[in-house]
Amino acid sequence: MIVVPAGEFKMGSPANESGRFDNEGPPHEVVMARPFAVSKFDVTFADWNACVSVGGCPQASDSGFGRGTRPVINVSFDDANQYAAWLARMTGRPYRLLTEAEWEYVARADTKTAYSWGDEIGKGNADCNGCGSKWDDRETSPVGSFKPNAFGLYDTAGDAWQWVQDCYHEGYRQAPKDGSAWIGADCRSHIVRGGSWYDGPRTVRSAYRVADATVNRNSSLSFRVARVLTP
Repeated sequence: MIVVPAGEFKMGSPANESGRFDNEGPPHEVVMARPFAVSKFDVTFADWNACVSVGGCPQASDSGFGRGTRPVINVSFDDANQYAAWLARMTGRPYRLLTEAEWEYVARADTKTAYSWGDEIGKGNADCNGCGSKWDDRETSPVGSFKPNAFGLYDTAGDAWQWVQDCYHEGYRQAPKDGSAWIGADCRSHIVRGGSWYDGPRTVRSAYRVADATVNRNSSLSFRVARVLTP
C-alpha cells in the first residue's frame, strides 16, 4: 500500500484535450481532506488465489494470459467488493474499492496532462493497443512492468480496467466535490477506469471514464484497493 497525501485537483479534462469525450466534464475542483492508502499494484492472481484458497472468493479465469503477478481479470464489480471485504476481515482494516474521484486523483499524481507522463502516449509507458509494449493488444502484462507515477503507483494507465465504487453518470454536473463515491438509484452499471491491453491510447488518459455492467466479467476487467487511514 502507498499512502497518498491529502490535496486537491481538477477532475475531468479540459475542452482542448486531444481525444476528449463529453462525459469527462465539466472539469471541477475536488478536495481530498485526508490522506489515504492505495495498493501499489492492481490486485494480482496471487492475491486473489489467497482469497480463493480459504473460500472467500470465486475462481477467476486468466484467459490463458498467466497468473502469479498478472492482474486478476474476469472479475465482476461484486467479485471485487467481495475480495475487499475478505481482506478487511482478514486484516481488521477497512479495505474497499476506490471512488472515481480518488482513482483520478491518484492516477494523475499532481499532473494536469492527458497521461501522468505527459500529453503524448509515447512508447513503452503502458500496455494498451498502440502503447508500444510487447503485450499490446495481446494480453495483460505483469504488474509493475512500467514506470510508476509520481505517487509511486503502477499501472494506473493500461494493462486492465479498474472497477471503482461509483455508479455511472453522464458527466460531472452535481458530482461530489469531496472525493466521495457518487451513487445513484440505478447502479446496473459502474465506472471502470484506466484502459487496458485491448484498448487504444485514448482510453488510458487519466480523465477517460466509461461504464460497464456491474455483473460483467471479461479478460480486461480488474481492480485495486484503497484503505482508510486511522490513527
